[in-house]
Amino acid sequence: MQLFKFLIDFILHSNDFITQWIKEYGTWIFGLIFVVIFCETGLVFLPLLPGDSVIFAVGAIAASNTRLNVWVWFVILIFAAILGDSVNYEIGKRFGRRIIEYKRIRLVKPENLEKADAFIAKYGSKAIFLARFMPIIRTIVPFVVGIGKLQYKKFLTYNALGGTIWVTLFLGLGYFFGNLAFVKNNFTLILLAIIFISVIPVMYGVAKSILAKLRKKPKEEPTEAAK
Repeated sequence: MQLFKFLIDFILHSNDFITQWIKEYGTWIFGLIFVVIFCETGLVFLPLLPGDSVIFAVGAIAASNTRLNVWVWFVILIFAAILGDSVNYEIGKRFGRRIIEYKRIRLVKPENLEKADAFIAKYGSKAIFLARFMPIIRTIVPFVVGIGKLQYKKFLTYNALGGTIWVTLFLGLGYFFGNLAFVKNNFTLILLAIIFISVIPVMYGVAKSILAKLRKKPKEEPTEAAK
């Protein structure tokens, strides 16, 4: 419960946490944020870490703090994103079946696996790129693709492209717009908006899947009394 409370607080106040960490740890902040982004993309059982909002907050802070060069962030974050997905792919490739079949501890929720499977079935290899912009799905897709043993060279192409554009988009938005008066005064609302917009495709996919199942559900046979 404490961990969940911390995650919610971190998501809503990423800029405050990062600013405080800069004061406490100085340039070690680069390593701390690297770990956050790496874990969100690289560890299949940690899909709730707030990658989008963290990168946006980093961009906003870098714009007003000359000690934190935005180009250094650019390289570090892209490296963390690509490396994280690659590690996730390898976990799926080497241990995926055993992780799914291990009943004592459910490391990956079945419903998340189903969503990722459906997403990959619909978009094929492009799902690796598209999933980068969808929270939760982006953590599960590399794992599922690894289980399917897609050729790593092909996986890496979509992984690198998606990671680069993902970081560029959110870091750039934070850097160029994060210090506008309106954004600074409503930073938590902006972060919530980023999260909401990011999960719209996931919500749409879930709703579409539910509707499809309802349409396929056979009508109940009338009872004897009804006859």
